[in-house]
Amino acid sequence: MEEEKLKFEELGLAKNVQRALDEAGYVYTTSIQEQAIPVVLQGRDIIGQSQTGTGKTAAYCLPILEKIVKEEKYAQAIILSPTRELAVQITEELRKFTKYEDNIKCVAIYGGEQITRQILALKKGVQIIVGTPGRVMDHIRRKTLKLNNISMVVLDEADEMLNMGFEEDINTILSQVPEERQTVLFSATMNKTILNISKKYLKDPVNIKIKAKELTVEKIDQISLELKSSMKDDTVMNLIDLNNPKKSVVFCNTKRKVDKLIEVLKKSGYNAECLHGDIKQDQRQRIMNRFKKGEFGILVATDVVARGIDVDELELVINYDIPQEEYYVHRIGRTGRNGNCGKAYTFVVGKEKSKLFSIQKYANTKIVSGKLPSMQEISAIKNKQIVQDIQKVIDEKQLNANIKNDILVELLKNNDVNVVAQALFEMLNTKKDNKVNVENNVVNNISDTESVRLFLSVGKKDHVMAKDIVGSMAANGSISGSEIGKISILDKFSFVEVPGCYVNSVLDGMKGKQIKGKKFNIEMANSK
Repeated sequence: MEEEKLKFEELGLAKNVQRALDEAGYVYTTSIQEQAIPVVLQGRDIIGQSQTGTGKTAAYCLPILEKIVKEEKYAQAIILSPTRELAVQITEELRKFTKYEDNIKCVAIYGGEQITRQILALKKGVQIIVGTPGRVMDHIRRKTLKLNNISMVVLDEADEMLNMGFEEDINTILSQVPEERQTVLFSATMNKTILNISKKYLKDPVNIKIKAKELTVEKIDQISLELKSSMKDDTVMNLIDLNNPKKSVVFCNTKRKVDKLIEVLKKSGYNAECLHGDIKQDQRQRIMNRFKKGEFGILVATDVVARGIDVDELELVINYDIPQEEYYVHRIGRTGRNGNCGKAYTFVVGKEKSKLFSIQKYANTKIVSGKLPSMQEISAIKNKQIVQDIQKVIDEKQLNANIKNDILVELLKNNDVNVVAQALFEMLNTKKDNKVNVENNVVNNISDTESVRLFLSVGKKDHVMAKDIVGSMAANGSISGSEIGKISILDKFSFVEVPGCYVNSVLDGMKGKQIKGKKFNIEMANSK
C-alpha cells in the first residue's frame, strides 16, 4: 500500500532539492531508496544488490547532494559507471535534483568525447564527478583530475564494470582516494571478485538487497511472439502500426542488425533513427535529445546504449532479438515509468523458447504468449487513422476553398454518394502509402559516402551566415559541424552539401525549425 511507503519529504532533504523532487513528481520512495538513503546519510558504507528499475540512482545521488560543501569548488564525490550512456543518465538525474541549487556542479567524463572539453569543465570547478573508469584514469594520468579531496565514492553496476574488464582501473582509482571516505557499491549480482573488492575497500558495510520480484515492471504488458526470422521486419512495422505509440524502442543484439532494420524502416516511410557503438558520442547525444523532444518516434538500438535511454512517454519496447536475462530487465525497464503503462514484445525463434523461461525465472516475471497481428487488424487500425484525419479536417474547418463543388457534382451524376466516398477513401489510403514510400526511397537510394546538395529557402537577404546554418544543422540533426561540406549562400536561398548518411537526419531535424528567427523550407536540391 502506498500509505505504508516512506515519503521523500520525510527524509529531511535540503529545501531546494525537495522542491526539485516535488516538481519532478517524486512522492514515495522505492524499497532501495527507503532502505539506502537514511543509511548513506549516516555516513555508513553500503553494498546494495539492486537492478535497473528499482530507483537506485536517486538512492545515492540524493545523499551525495546533502553532503556536498557548496562553497568548495573541488571534487568531493566520484561516481563510477560502466558505460558513457549510464554516466550521462546519472548526470542528468543529478542536474534534475539540483535544478534550484546554483552552487553544486557535476560533470560527466567518458570516452568518445573530446577530452579537452572535459578538462575545461573540470578547471571551472566541480564537486561531483560521474565517469567511466577508463576516462577517469586518462584524467588522472594527465593530472587534470585530483582525487585527494574525495569524501564519497560510488561504484554503480559494479558487476558490469568488472565484466567489461575495468577491475585494474577500479583498484587504481580506489587506491588514490583518501582512506577516510564513504564507499557505496551497487551491483545486480554478487560474485567473488565483487566480494573481494568490498572486503578490501568498504568498512563495516550495511548490506541491502532488493529481490527481483520488486523490480518495477508491474505496469508493463510483457508479450512473447513466436515467429520465423524472416518475419521479424514486417512484424516490427505491424506492431508499430497496431499500437501507434508516441515513442518506441526496438532492441537488436548486433550493430549489423540495427543497420539493416533501420534501412528497412526508413524505406517503408517510418520516422526512425538508430544508436549503437559505432556512432560517435556527440551524435548519439544529439539523436537522444531529438528522440526525447519527439522529433522522431522510433529508436533502433543495441544493448550498449540500453542503460542510457531514459525517456518520457516511451510506450513500446520490442525485443527484435531475445536478450540475455539481465539485459531483458534493462530493456523493458525503459517503458511503463512514472505511473504510465507500457508494452514489451519479445520475438522468439525456434529453440529460443528455453531462453524465455530463463528470463522469466531470473526476473521473477510473467511473459504472456501472444498472437501475431493479422492483416485485418492492421488494416482496421490504418482505416481508423484515416477516419480520424478526415474528421480533424472537418472539425477544424480546414477544407480547401480552391476545391470546386462542381467536382463533387460531376462525380455524383453517375455514382451513388457511398460509392464516391468509398473510392476517395481507397485513393487516399493508397496515395498516403505511396507518397511516403516514394519520398523516402529517393533519400534512401543515396549511398552513405555520396555528397548530397540540400536547398534552403533563406539567404543573404535574411542576414543568414554559414555559421548559422552549421549551428542549426548540428543542433537539430545527428551531424556534427565538421561533417558539413560546402555552403553557398545566395540572396534568397542557400545550398549545403552533406554526406548521404546524414540526409534523413538533417531533413527530419530541420523540419519546422527557424534560422535567425525566420521559417524556411529545406529539401534535396535538383541535381545539375
